[in-house]
Amino acid sequence: MSDVQAQAPSATDTTVRRLGDHVGQRVRLKGWLYHRRSKGKIRFLLVRDGTGLVQAVATPRDVPAETFALCDTIPQEASIVVEGTVRADARAPGGFELTVAAVEVVSRPSQEYPIAIAEDVPNVDFLLERRHLWMRSRKPWAVLRVRSEVEHAIHEFYHERGFTRLDAPILTPAACEGTTTLFEIDYFDEGKAYLTQSGQLYSEAGCMAFGKVYTFGPVFRAERSKTRRHLTEFWMVEPEVAFATLDDIMALAEDFVSTVIRRVLERCRVELEELERDTSKLEKIAPPFPRISYSEAVELLRSKGHAFEWGGDLGAPDETALSEHFDRPVMVHRYPKGVKAFYMKRDPLDPRVALCVDVLAPEGVGEIIGGSQREDDLAVLEAGIEEHGLPRQAFEWYLDLRRFGSVPHGGFGLGVERLVAWICGREHVRECIPFPRMLYRIYP
Repeated sequence: MSDVQAQAPSATDTTVRRLGDHVGQRVRLKGWLYHRRSKGKIRFLLVRDGTGLVQAVATPRDVPAETFALCDTIPQEASIVVEGTVRADARAPGGFELTVAAVEVVSRPSQEYPIAIAEDVPNVDFLLERRHLWMRSRKPWAVLRVRSEVEHAIHEFYHERGFTRLDAPILTPAACEGTTTLFEIDYFDEGKAYLTQSGQLYSEAGCMAFGKVYTFGPVFRAERSKTRRHLTEFWMVEPEVAFATLDDIMALAEDFVSTVIRRVLERCRVELEELERDTSKLEKIAPPFPRISYSEAVELLRSKGHAFEWGGDLGAPDETALSEHFDRPVMVHRYPKGVKAFYMKRDPLDPRVALCVDVLAPEGVGEIIGGSQREDDLAVLEAGIEEHGLPRQAFEWYLDLRRFGSVPHGGFGLGVERLVAWICGREHVRECIPFPRMLYRIYP
């Protein structure tokens, strides 16, 4: 049975995020007890409601004796309704406090809450096993709030620039990024199907119909990788533009990244402060980004003592070394065609390289964008499919895009989790998705 203190009819329902609109007024907050403490004859209840945290202060002068006693017994993560008067206090979390007038306990936990208040709990596996609860803690909550704002800003960016959203299928008949990283399933009587590695090929079909499109959804890579930059399931946004060159795509990429970061800085100050993020580094992110060719990147790596041979792909240490040389993302373009996908167009001025670009974020984050101008010549694309040993029949629909109205076009893919990790200053991308899927983790 709930412990109830009568509520004044004049209270206004609001949220922690909107308390600044109600200074001096009586409000009602619905949420959960994050923490409580006592100091003499004062009881402090730290309340979270999903939009933020507020300290509610109860004294014998302001509440009946039974309510004051109740404040000593409410357990962590009990769901509660608190009424009180809002007052500004620069020392308080969020800049406001609540002087308590009434408290209702809606539900008490049936056992002790398993996750400690401390954010530096060393047992990551323990926390990941309880990710459904861990996301209530302050730093995971802040990261996922930033992620939500990043996704909102992504949609805004493309909508404002006349792009059409296109939803690509999750089940596909063939590989896009390479046959060694496919999750395979049986698909009724049709044989094998695969979880998508990318929506890009379908974006190409969309741009031939609408001019400018973007896909946004989950993608899957069956890589047996345990690095801090990898997940087996992650989210990608993939714009595709008809009549676009590599230079057009690089300009779009730097505008896109800069705009999303700027909007997060405007809208997520509370969350970034909670994460203790040095936002001065993010405030420098603005076009133009430095651009260097792959060959120039090789020379830069060699000057830093890396024994790197032309023709190899950049690994994580190489990307980190390159990005440390700049105070904003660096765009490395024209990689050797042998380390890139079959659909990337060769540079007519140097057939050894592809018209492609990777955007490497600073602070050790590495690649956040990979893109290219696509091969628009039917014969060259057919030869590429054969060279990579891909099933021709599965790509007949894709080849149709070159048979009927082929044009120069290009696009890129951005991994949401890596972008969020960079913005939030997180070490591992597993912190930047609600329920991470990794090599040895599929629970909860």
